[in-house]
Parts: sequence; structure tokens; C-alpha cells
Amino acid sequence: MPLHGMASLTFGVPNIAEVTSYYEDFGLDVTRTDADGTTHLATVEGGEQLHIAHAGRRRLLAMTVGADDQDDLDRIASQLARLGLDVSRGDGSLSTREPGTDVQVSVEIRPRVVQTPTAPVVHNGPGRQARLNERAPGIERTHRVRPRKLGHVVLGSTNQPGSQKFFTEGLGFKVSDEVKDQAAFMRCSTDHHNVLVQAAPVTLLHHTSWQVDDVDEIGRGAMSMLEEHPDRHVWGLGRHHIGSNFFWYLKDPAGNFSEYYSDMDCIVDDELWEPGVWDGIKSLYNWGPKPPDSFLAPEDLAAHMSGAHVD
Repeated sequence: MPLHGMASLTFGVPNIAEVTSYYEDFGLDVTRTDADGTTHLATVEGGEQLHIAHAGRRRLLAMTVGADDQDDLDRIASQLARLGLDVSRGDGSLSTREPGTDVQVSVEIRPRVVQTPTAPVVHNGPGRQARLNERAPGIERTHRVRPRKLGHVVLGSTNQPGSQKFFTEGLGFKVSDEVKDQAAFMRCSTDHHNVLVQAAPVTLLHHTSWQVDDVDEIGRGAMSMLEEHPDRHVWGLGRHHIGSNFFWYLKDPAGNFSEYYSDMDCIVDDELWEPGVWDGIKSLYNWGPKPPDSFLAPEDLAAHMSGAHVD
């Protein structure tokens, strides 16, 4: 696949300093701050993958997707033109606005993220005593939990079929799974999904998801985030059915959900993956606590719909 992953996201929030502090606690590192207050934060292996700028209401202002070369950009520009979208070209990049989510989407020529493999985790189990005379390494960890990379973003679209068409026919994303008449899980890398677009009454950033090493890092990261701020908790620990990943969701001061995840399905051969169409509980999770109402309908949804937030 010539596309190779989510490169970065730009949040718009009313409270840059508070939100930046939250994502520092979450494990990202501030790399620089612009004169207008925009802050830039980095993951361990993905570089600067989060930019936090000022806006009157919380929203996703922009996303950037990585591509390999100029031929990829030329092909994508032609595909977007066939969809009737205006495309701006730059040196090694192109950009356009996706109408259903109201997000500025850019594709840039970037190097692929190279990830250092984690050491194999040895588990004991019934009839399998593989770790002998030593404690599980997960309980010995004391380092700060840091996300390896940005995994995916979930957006509400006022035209879900149109947004899905934009990502698939315009940019070249692949559909991994769908929720019947509601949402599509789409990938631009070998990860099960990098963008999820779901039907919504208003454009909305639902959550972002950040990869950590394993389920122990999810638990350690979440417990650290909640130690002095229990109100950050949203939903977890659990395991999704679609994508198979472990999860724990937290909430930043602007109202955006952020997810620690690990053990996502990996799709390296399109011919060997069978997309499914799901409904009911399987579309949300395989096991874990029941999702709160605020996860399904964020508490500020009515304010977004009424226009109480003004940019």
C-alpha cells in the first residue's frame, strides 16, 4: 500500500495549555511551541504526531497521511479531482477538505515509521510453564508509559457514505470492517484501522488512539493518568471485537477521548482478510465493562448541535 499510516493530527481546542498538559501526562513529549501558542507533541517512534491549536470549540482541524512518493500524490490528486474536490498542491504534499467531517486532509511524502520490536512476553498457562522462577516482567516496570505511535482517529460525519467514499476512492484507504449503516473501519497501513468514520448529526472528533507495548502498559498508563484525576476515566479495561485490540479510554480537558491500545489486528495481504459487517454488541467490544452513555453520545454533543460553541 503506497499510503503508510497516520502521520499527524491537529486539534482545535479552547484551552491549549490544559490540553497540552494532559497529553504530556498521557506520555507525549512537547517538542516546541509556536508564537500563537500552538504546541507540538511527539510519540516515541512517530515524531511530532499531535499539534494543539486554538479554536472556539473542540474539533479536529487537520490530519496528515503519509505516502511514499510523487507518483502516489499524482494518483491521489486525480482520484480526488474525479470526486469533484479542489486540491492544493505543495512541495511533496497535497491537501483538500473532506466535507462530511469538515477536516483538512493532507497527504505528504514521508519516511515510513520504523518500530523497534518489543521483547517477547513469556506467559505461563495451563500445562505450559514457560516462565520459571521469576516474576512476570510487566509487574517490575517503573518507567513512564509512552505511546509508540498514533494509531487511529474516529470522526463523526454528517455524510458517512460520502466520507467513506472520500477515504477509499479518493485517498486509497481499504475497508477492514463495517458497522451496518453506521460506520467504516478503514486502513492506510497494515494496522486494522487508521480512520473510523461514523454517522453523526454534527461533525465531531470522537477519539484518538495511541499504541503502547502491551496490555500491561495500557493498565499502567491508565492508572497513572487516574491517580490524581479520577474524572479522566471513560471506559476500560476491555477488548474490542473489531480490530481485536485491548483498550482503555480517557478524556482530555476539552472533552476529546484518548485511547491507549495494544495488540491490534495486522493486515498484510488484502486477499487473506475478509471484511465483516457487524451490528449489536460485537460492534463495540468483546469483553469489558459496559460502555457509558457518554462514550456513545459525548456530553457536549447537544452543545455542538445547537451551535453553542462558536469558533
